Formats: sequence, C-alpha cells, structure tokens
Amino acid sequence: MNIRHLLASACIIAPALAQEAPATFESGVLLKASDLLPADMLRGPSYRVRDQVPTDGYMAYIDIDTDFGTFRAIGVPEAKRRIVEAEAIRKLVETSKGDLFAQGLKRSVEQPIDAVKNIVTNPVESVKQAPKTVGHFFAKVGSGIGRGVAKTVDRVSEAAHEDRDPGQSAAAAGRGLGNAAKSAAGFDKAKLDTAKQLGVDPYSDNARLQEEMDKVTWAFFAGGLPLRIGAAAASAGLAVAATEMVGVPADTYALTSGELALRDERALAAMGVSLEDIKNFQIHPALSTTRRHRIVSYLEVLSKASGRGHIVQLANGCEEAEQAEFLISGLAILAERQRSGAADYVSLKVLGRLPGGRTAGGQLQVPAPVDHITWTEEVAHVAHRDDLGSDPKVLVHTGTLSSAAAAGIKAAGWELVAVPYPSR
Repeated sequence: MNIRHLLASACIIAPALAQEAPATFESGVLLKASDLLPADMLRGPSYRVRDQVPTDGYMAYIDIDTDFGTFRAIGVPEAKRRIVEAEAIRKLVETSKGDLFAQGLKRSVEQPIDAVKNIVTNPVESVKQAPKTVGHFFAKVGSGIGRGVAKTVDRVSEAAHEDRDPGQSAAAAGRGLGNAAKSAAGFDKAKLDTAKQLGVDPYSDNARLQEEMDKVTWAFFAGGLPLRIGAAAASAGLAVAATEMVGVPADTYALTSGELALRDERALAAMGVSLEDIKNFQIHPALSTTRRHRIVSYLEVLSKASGRGHIVQLANGCEEAEQAEFLISGLAILAERQRSGAADYVSLKVLGRLPGGRTAGGQLQVPAPVDHITWTEEVAHVAHRDDLGSDPKVLVHTGTLSSAAAAGIKAAGWELVAVPYPSR
C-alpha cells in the first residue's frame, strides 16, 4: 500500500463536500528536483538526481541514478538518506581498494584479533564475557558461535590463497557471523562505528550499503586495525550533518541492536504498553532496529500525552516499511513541536492510520509529512472527514500546497501550519 492509499484509507468519507471548496479537482503534478532538494545535493561524485519528479497528490517519487544502481525514494527525507548512502558506498568502495584494507585482510587470516580467536577456541566463555545487559539474548548459543567464526576465518583464508576476491569473502564473513557471535566478538560495535563515521543508518535496508559495510568493517576489525573512512573521519561535522539528515538517534551508534531492544522494551513497559504489544513491536518485520528506536524516542519526548500505547499498536499494524516511515515522520513532527514548545500535547490519537495530538488548549493537530499537496478527490475526503469532533483542527505539514489545496483545506475548517522536514 503506497502513501497515497495510506492517507486515503485513513479517512471516513463525508457525504458531501463544503460548498466553499474548489469546484475542480487537480491531479498530481510534475515537479523539478530543484524544487525539493538543495542545489548542492542534486549531483555528487557517485550519483545524480533525476530532474523530473512525479507526485501523486501527496508525495514526490524521486529517482537517484548512482554508480551502484538506481535508488527510488518516496519523499524528500528518504531521498536525502539515499544520497548519503550513495556517497557512503563510494567511500567504502574506495577504502576497500586501499593498502590498509589489504593489510587488514591479510592480518585477519594470519593473525586475527584475540576476540575472534577466543570465540573459535572457547565460544562458551566468550559469550559469558558479553555485556550482562544483553545476556538473555545469548541463551542457548553454545558451540554454534565457534563454528560460525571458524567458517568465517576459513572463508577469507581460502579466498586469499586461491587468488579469489577476498573482499567478497570478507563481506560474507561479516554477514555470516550471527548476532550472538558479532556481539561477543565486538564486530557489531565495530560496524556501528563504521556507520557513524559515514553518517548512515546502521540498519538500513540498502543491501549494497550493508554488503560494503560488512566487507570493510570485517577486514579492519578482524585484522586489528583502526578504521578511518575518508572525509567523515577528517571532519566530524560532516558525519554529524549526515546523521541528522537521515534521522538516526545518537545512541543508535552507541548500543548494539540487543542493547537497544532491551532499552526500548523497558521504556515501553514504563509507558504502560502491554507486554503483548511490546513483543509484537520488537519482532515486527516492517520495523527495523532504527525504526523501533525512533518510535520509542519520540514517544518519550511526548511523555505528557496519554495514548502512547495506541501509537505502538498503530506501528504494529504497518504492513510495509514505507507505512512505518510515514508514521515515524508524523511522530517526529509532533515530538519536535513538543520539544520546541510550539505545542503541549496531552493525548495522542489514532486517526485511521495517522497519529494525531490533542493539545492542552483543545486543538487537534494532525501531522502531514508530505512533499506537495494538490486538491485531489482523496485530499478533499481527508479534509472533510467527520470523525474528528468539534475541536479546532490543525494540519501541521511539511512541503508545499497548491493554491487550490490550501483553499480547500482551509474551507473545510483546518488551520494550516508549515514546518520543516523532521531531521531527528
């Protein structure tokens, strides 16, 4: 289900539209990439954003041609994430061609770090040395860790001796360790540092990015060498800017996925969310580690609001990643308004498939993380839904509106408030 259908399904259609609304409906328009993205983001060493950008009445569909394939992004925030990822892949590829990478691969075979050797020879003791905060994630691991790491080392060694590409074997090694072995050995922490240096989501669904991070991280980690990737290491500001651009909370880089899961579980329990909803939340396939943590982080900012458990249930009902991203962007808008003092939410509402916040002053504020709204029939139906009560309604939107859309939404009784795209 795409964002257009998601928004349409969120509404209850009123029997008639207000007479003041525009008489003629519009269709989605074709925008230019320069209308949506800063000029310095339209082209880079490894990518080019296509100039023509179709919209569907709500969202922009942005195509980014890269040296590593074409990335399709729905909405400006995702486009920025994909651009950062394209540049990250380029830096990783360049790193993998360098002398230090080759040295790391050689050392990973000839003299791997003690953490890797310890797991091969004594897996049970290695697991016991893992942080106690995530100990319950390592139950019933046994010698499987040792076998996994042994296969990892053998795979890279064989590639080196048979004159095959050891870099690909290193990528497979990083992927094949298994979560428990990664935590016990420290590989997952090393990969988090790689992601932080690049300013990318360590749990991104970009398969090529994950492959390159696994490859480069394994070579340096197993070889016992410090990893410094390009400009991100030379300028911490660049990495921080990229991190803010992709919306990754800072502690995502400090805690492993297991540690984050435990933290988020405890936070949701403190909010009064049911154990069943927490369990479903933690295993939902549409919710990556970063998505789950962002949801919890935003709900913590909205600490004064009742109904946070309903938002978790809404997240558990997301059928695919783009729905989850839309929900998260909406929560980010509400959290930023709470954080900045622009609003003080006393309750959170589920409006079909959308989150909404009711303020202490009685306003119902509905976030709309969109790119360009045109006055389509679906937008009209959303504007005139009749289940929102008589309280003043505010549409807190990103992006722009056509003149007809602005007139029609205001005629339906909404106040319009424009806000920047959320960045954290």
